[in-house]
Amino acid sequence: MQGYSRILVIGGAGFIGSSLCEKLVNLGNHVVIFDNFSSGNYENVEEILEKYADKTCLLQGDCKKLKDVKKAVSDTDIIFHFAANPEVRLELNDPKNCFEQNIYATHILLEALRQVGNIKRVVFASTSTVYGDADVFPTNENYGPLKPISVYGASKLASEALICAYAYLYDFNVTILRFANIIGPKSRHGVIFDFIKKLRKNKNELEILGDGTQCKSYLYIDDCLNAILTACEKGSSHVEIFNVGSEDWVSVLRIAEIVTEEMGLKNVKFRFTGGAEKGRGWKGDVKKMLLDISKLKALGWKPKYKSEDAVRLATRHFLEIKR
Repeated sequence: MQGYSRILVIGGAGFIGSSLCEKLVNLGNHVVIFDNFSSGNYENVEEILEKYADKTCLLQGDCKKLKDVKKAVSDTDIIFHFAANPEVRLELNDPKNCFEQNIYATHILLEALRQVGNIKRVVFASTSTVYGDADVFPTNENYGPLKPISVYGASKLASEALICAYAYLYDFNVTILRFANIIGPKSRHGVIFDFIKKLRKNKNELEILGDGTQCKSYLYIDDCLNAILTACEKGSSHVEIFNVGSEDWVSVLRIAEIVTEEMGLKNVKFRFTGGAEKGRGWKGDVKKMLLDISKLKALGWKPKYKSEDAVRLATRHFLEIKR
């Protein structure tokens, strides 16, 4: 990335955030990592901070505190707002958490930007869950009306709206990235990680939430990072939205098969919970998701890995992690 002297990554110790920090530093940028470590992990950034001490610094702070955020955004050209509670399931992320950690934290950031007034661009990590149960596949950025079925999806959509309004009112550019399921090193949640944990406890049986027919797009982190940079460097609109995902999807059942294959297990019994209505894994789980990525592809980006390949690569990485 060119033209920015100081880059701030909010949520920089999280899965995507820390991976992005490493990518940006390797490209020669000076990166400020901001995180409160509620869901981020210091181990994700420890090596970056040690290896690139002259190009990185860590600010530990809370996105919900204006004083902390104003300190972080001062003398910053571009901000990657990747901080959020990443859990979609209601029992893991209740409505209050979604509001405080996603919507309210975004409001505080925007207020800090308004008061500081020197920001060129904000890049926001949104989600495919803003589309809810789409009835057109692949789903493009102009699909509507948007009807999220999870509080998480609703919180991201509300944040998108706030960011757009502030961008127009206070004159900074915005790139909104609606991510599919991003997987790879440094991730510590999601279906693959859950399957491995369950199988390490019981190699004979695997509980699968829902009916196993849920089909979604999975994108490997390397492809995701290249997509982020492409959107930032080649996007031209004042406020621009991009879908970021693979060109195909994979079922939960197939993911279970890949995980058991990679673990070298045979004759594993799959036990389906049935889940919520229509075989969802839980209430609020979007059963089918495939994004239309033609807009980003038109700028020269294309995913290297298909969904199954991404799942297999991520599985192999997780299996290298000590129990």
